[in-house]
Amino acid sequence: MAKKGREKNTKNKAKHSKLIAQKKNKKKSDAALRKQRLKQIIEKMKENTDN
Repeated sequence: MAKKGREKNTKNKAKHSKLIAQKKNKKKSDAALRKQRLKQIIEKMKENTDN
């Protein structure tokens, strides 16, 4: 027999999906920021070694 009333667990699933998406986006942006910083450091080192 089907459940009557509000759908089961849809609110929690939506909240969980939102939190997991935030976590993934944060990790992705942190990785991009780190990569950018490393590139800047490498460029400075190349510049210093050229002089």
